[in-house]
Amino acid sequence: MAVDSTGAIVGSRLETALPRIEDQTSDLLDAMAASLHFEVASIPVVATGYGRKLVRRASRQVTEITCHARGVFELLKHEGTLVDVGGQDSKVIVIGPQGRVIDFTMNDKCAAGTGRFLEHTAARLGVNLEEIGPRALGAPREEAITSTCTVFAESEIISLLAHNVEIGPILKGLHRSLVSRVSAMVRAVGIRPPLMLSGGVARNDAFRVMLGDTLEQPVQLPDEPQLMGAFGAALLGLSFSAVGAGFSLRE
Repeated sequence: MAVDSTGAIVGSRLETALPRIEDQTSDLLDAMAASLHFEVASIPVVATGYGRKLVRRASRQVTEITCHARGVFELLKHEGTLVDVGGQDSKVIVIGPQGRVIDFTMNDKCAAGTGRFLEHTAARLGVNLEEIGPRALGAPREEAITSTCTVFAESEIISLLAHNVEIGPILKGLHRSLVSRVSAMVRAVGIRPPLMLSGGVARNDAFRVMLGDTLEQPVQLPDEPQLMGAFGAALLGLSFSAVGAGFSLRE
């Protein structure tokens, strides 16, 4: 993600992370620089995410928690409780009135509380990832998925299929399992309205509706929620640069 001197987005690239992050990010930077006509060495580059320390051309590394909070605050312009559910982890971040991170919590090291849980199970069921939300919402009932481990949950789902349970109720139960885990995290850290979502799973209608119903809170969604971490990192890069010296990021 790249922003101009006003903080407006001028370009972005989205790819599945590869094992060789150094090479992949270097190629992405070169492609972005070529398309936007700038020299990478002339601007600050901020890396975030689990592979941030492997991005050798980054001038700074910043946590996803800070970057997601910064990106969402700049777009929605208010405090609240941000839920970020990505492929590798889930985070609940309490954002104060000036955009600062007040508190946060993360899921334990288990895929069952992440988007990977939905992605993996959807593949096992032979359902396209874009279809699992609508099919879950359209199911008239749900089958409880009680296992707290992705591996055991998969075994549970295989057993349900063997007993001729339809896929819709299984998907609804699968979403309920994820929503229950995330809701517990939100309650643990405390809800500061409004409730906001970022990360790739925010685009899943079933997750969004079921989370709002469970927590009895309306849910706000920024444009391009899956890019909020990168947007926040780009804004921080701007604030670190001479160009961004006069740009207010509500520190």
